[in-house]
Amino acid sequence: MFSINNIVFCYLYELDYFYYCINLNINMSKRLLILFFGFFSPLVYAQQTVVTGSVKEVLSFEPIEGVLVAIERTNLKTLTDRLGEFMFSESVPLGEQILTISKTGYISKRFPIVVNEGQIVNITDMTLERVASETEDLFTITLSDDELNDDTSGADNISGLLASSLDIFQRTAAFEFSSSFFRIRGLDSNNSSILINGIEMNKAFNGRPQWSNWGGINDVLRNQELSFGLAPAGYTFGSVLGSTNVNVRASETLPGGRITYASSNRSYANRLMATYASGLLKSNWAYTISVGRRWGREGYQDATLYNSNSFFVSVEKKFNDRHSLNLTTIYTPNRRGKSSPNTQEVYDLKDTKYNEYWGWQDGAKRNSRIKEVNEPVIMLNHYWDLDSKTTLNTNMAYQFGKMGNSRLDYNGTDLINGFPQGGGANPSPTYYQKLPGYFERNFPNDLQFAYGALKAFQNDGQINWNAMYDANLSNVQNGGNAIYALYEDRVDDTQLTVNSILNKSLNDHMVLNASVGYKNLKSENFAEVLDLLGASTYLDIDGFATNIDEAQNDLLNPNRLVSEGDKFKYHYNVLVTELNAFAQAQLTYNKIDFYVSGNVKRTQYQREGIYQNGGFPDSSLGKGAPLPFTGFGSKAGATLKLTGKHLFNVNAGYISRAPSIQNTFSNSRENHNVVPDISEENIMSVDASYILRSPFVQAKFTGYYTKITDASEISFFFADGIGGDNAVFVQEILQGIDKKHLGVEIGVEAQVTSDIKLKGAAAVGQFTYDNNPNLYLSTEPDQESTDAGFVNGFKDFGQSKLKNYRLASGPQNACSVGFEYRDPEYWWFGATANFFSNTYIDVSPLTRSSNFNTDFDGNVFNDYDEALARALLKQERFDDYMVINLVGGKSWKVGKYYIGLFASINNLLDEIYKTGGFEQGRNANYRELRDDKALDIPVFGPKYWYGRGTTYFLNLNIRF
Repeated sequence: MFSINNIVFCYLYELDYFYYCINLNINMSKRLLILFFGFFSPLVYAQQTVVTGSVKEVLSFEPIEGVLVAIERTNLKTLTDRLGEFMFSESVPLGEQILTISKTGYISKRFPIVVNEGQIVNITDMTLERVASETEDLFTITLSDDELNDDTSGADNISGLLASSLDIFQRTAAFEFSSSFFRIRGLDSNNSSILINGIEMNKAFNGRPQWSNWGGINDVLRNQELSFGLAPAGYTFGSVLGSTNVNVRASETLPGGRITYASSNRSYANRLMATYASGLLKSNWAYTISVGRRWGREGYQDATLYNSNSFFVSVEKKFNDRHSLNLTTIYTPNRRGKSSPNTQEVYDLKDTKYNEYWGWQDGAKRNSRIKEVNEPVIMLNHYWDLDSKTTLNTNMAYQFGKMGNSRLDYNGTDLINGFPQGGGANPSPTYYQKLPGYFERNFPNDLQFAYGALKAFQNDGQINWNAMYDANLSNVQNGGNAIYALYEDRVDDTQLTVNSILNKSLNDHMVLNASVGYKNLKSENFAEVLDLLGASTYLDIDGFATNIDEAQNDLLNPNRLVSEGDKFKYHYNVLVTELNAFAQAQLTYNKIDFYVSGNVKRTQYQREGIYQNGGFPDSSLGKGAPLPFTGFGSKAGATLKLTGKHLFNVNAGYISRAPSIQNTFSNSRENHNVVPDISEENIMSVDASYILRSPFVQAKFTGYYTKITDASEISFFFADGIGGDNAVFVQEILQGIDKKHLGVEIGVEAQVTSDIKLKGAAAVGQFTYDNNPNLYLSTEPDQESTDAGFVNGFKDFGQSKLKNYRLASGPQNACSVGFEYRDPEYWWFGATANFFSNTYIDVSPLTRSSNFNTDFDGNVFNDYDEALARALLKQERFDDYMVINLVGGKSWKVGKYYIGLFASINNLLDEIYKTGGFEQGRNANYRELRDDKALDIPVFGPKYWYGRGTTYFLNLNIRF
C-alpha cells in the first residue's frame, strides 16, 4: 500500500524528472498543493490557462528579480519582477512540461509541471541557490591574470569564456584545464568575441580581448550571456568559439553590497574589492559602484611584481517603460612584471621559477620587462522597448589611453668622425656567450671556462643594473651618450565604437536579431625613453646600419639626441575603420529548434609614418596605401529534441575575415610593406552533439571539424645560416597557412545522491598544419642582406614544409575526473585529477624551408644527410602529466550578512611540466642545427614555459 509520499514519488517518476522535485526545498504539503493546483484549480481567469509562480533566494528567502523563467521546448520566456513573480498566460502548452529557472550567479533548476486547459499552475516560493560565487571569482581572476602574464596566448586556454556555463565540458576547461594553457578545440582566443553592454572589446591589433581593461571588477561582470561555438547569440554574429556579452546595466545588477579579500601566490599576493549596487530605485535611477586593488611584490615566478587598481561606475535612468539610458565608466590601470621563457640548460642550472628579466638594485628586485596598461572605457547605452516584442539597443563606446612594454637597449652609440660607434654587451644573464654550454662547445679542451660560467650563473644569474650605470657614467665623463637605456614600446589607442542591436519576436516561434556597427581606431605606436641609467642623452640612430643615412631612425631629424620622456626609434599610426552588419533568425518548435545567421564586415587598414626611416626612405613617411578587406559570414544550426532527455544538435558555418594588424604589415615600425598576396582569412567549421538530460545524469558528446585557410603569421628573430653562413636579423613572413582542427569533447556529471556529484570531461584533438605555406624573409636592405641573397631587403624561400606538423596549441588531449560534495549546512568540497598529453613545441618554419639544406651557391650542402635531417627536424612532444586540484568553501548567514569562504589548491603534488615552447630560429640551416644538437647542451636549444607548481587561492567575502 502506497503512502502519500509514494504517490508523489511515482507520479514524478512517470514524468522522469522526480529528482528535481525532491530538490525543491519545499515541504510535502506544498508539493501536494502544486499537484492540486495543476489538476483541480478553479477557473479564476475565466477559462484562461495560466502558469504563475515566484522565485526566492534559498538562504534569505528574499525575492529574486530578473530570473529567466522558461518552458522547455517552447518559445515562452519571461523574467521575474521586483517581487520575484512571473506569469505565462498566452499560448501556454498543455500537458506535461518542464519549467526552468536560471540566473547568472545561481544554480539553475528544472521543475516538472502538468498544464490543463483553462486551469492555473501556481508554483510559489521556488528557490535558487547561489553558485559558489567564490569559485566564480577564482575563474574570472585566473582568466585575467593568466592573460596578463603572457603577451601572446595566455588566455587562449579558456578561449574567451568569462564565467561558469551550464556545459560541464566548458566548466572543466575553464576551471581545471586553464593552468596548462589548454585551448578549446586548439583555437586562439581571437576566434571568440567578448562584448560589454553590446560593445565588442576584441583588439584590432591581434583580434584578442585585452583582459586587463576590465580586471579586478569581478562582482559587476557576473551578468553574462554566453553562446558557445557557432550557437546563435542575440547581439553579435560571433565566431567559431562563440561569444560572451557582459551586461553591466545598473538596473540589472543584483542589489546589495559585497566586500572581498583574497590572498594567492599565483599572479598577485593580495586583492581587496568593494562593490555596491542600488538596484532600480523608486526614482527610477540605479547605480553600481565597484573599486578594487590587487598587489604583490612578486607572483609565482621571480620578480613578477603586480600593482593594479580598479574603478567602475554605472548609472542608469529609466525614463519610462520604453526608454532607459545607462552610462558606464571602467578604469583599471595595472602594472606588472613579466617572466621569461628559458632553455632547458637555464632551468637545470636554476629552477622553473627562474626569470632572467630582473636584477638587484639598491637592495630591491628590479624587473626590466614591465607591462603597463591604462586604457579607460566610457560607454553610453540607450535601451528602447518599441513594443512588447521589439527592443532596440543603441550603444556608443570611447576608449583611449596607453599600453607599454619596457625593455633594455644596449646599442647606445656616439658619433665619431661622423659615424656611430660604441654599443655595450648584452645585459641578459642568459645570453648564450655567458652560459657554460657555449664554452663547452668552443673550448672543449679547456673546461675551466665552462666551470667558471657555471658557478657565476648559479651564484648570480641576474641583470647587473650597477654595471650598466657604471658604463653609462664612464662614457658620459668622456663626453659620450648613454650606452644602456630602459625604454618602452608604446601603443596609444583612441577608439570610437557605435552600434545598434535589434531584437524582435515575430511570433510564438520566430525571433529576429540584427545589428549594424561602426568602429574607428587610431593606434599611435612609438618607443619612449624611460630611464637613461645615469646618462642624460641617447643618440637616436640604428647602430647596426652600414652607412650613416641608413642608420637614421628619422631622416627628418638626423643624429638626434633624446632624453628621458622623448619618443625615439620609431613612430607611426595605424588607422582602422570598420563597418559591419549582422542578421539572424531563430525558430523554436516543440521538437526542433533551428537558426540561420549571416554577417558582413568591411575593414580598412592604413599605416601613417611619422618618421622617415633611413633604411626605407621611400616607403616609411606619410600615409601608405589603404588596405581594404571584406569579410562575410554565414552559419546555421538545428537542435532536434527527441524527448526531454535526448537531444541532438548540429551547427555549420563559414567565416571570411580580415587578417589582424599584427599579421598584415611585415615590419610596421619601419615601413609600409605588407605581407605578399595578403587576403582575408577563411574558416569553415562544423560540429555535432548528443545531449543527455536525465534526472541523475547530464552529459554532452561533441565532435567537431574546423579548417582555417589563407592565414598569415609574422615573427622576428636573429638567424645564423641564411643563404649559407650569413647572420641576419629578419622578419619571417609565413603566408597562405592552412590549419586543421578536429576532435571530440565529452562532459558528464552524475548526481549520485542529493549531496554528491561525480563529474568527468575529456578532450581528444588533432591540430595540424594542413599545407606547406609560403615563406618570406625581410630585413634592412644593406650589404649584409645582399650577401645573404636578399633583394632590396626581401627574399622568397618558397614553401615551408609544415604539413602534418602539430600546432603548438597546448595539450591536444586532456581528461578530468572528480567529485563534488555539497553539505546541507552550506559547506562544500571537491577534488579533481586532470591528465594532459600530446603537447608539442612550436616548430621553426625557416628550418623547414629550402634555406635548411642550401649552401651559399644555391646547391645542397655536400655533407647533407637526409636521415639525420629528418631526425633533427622531428617535432618535440612534451611528457604527459597529471595535476590534482582541490577546492572547498563554506557559507554563513550572520544577521543580515552573508559570509563566504573559498579556498583552492592547484597542482597539489607539485608536478613539474612544460606548458609550451618554441624552437629558436638561430640555427637556420642543416649544418648549424646539426652541430648544435650534437652537443650535450645545445647553445641555441628550444625555449620553454613551465607550469606553476603548487599554488593556492583563498577568498573571503561579505555580502549585505
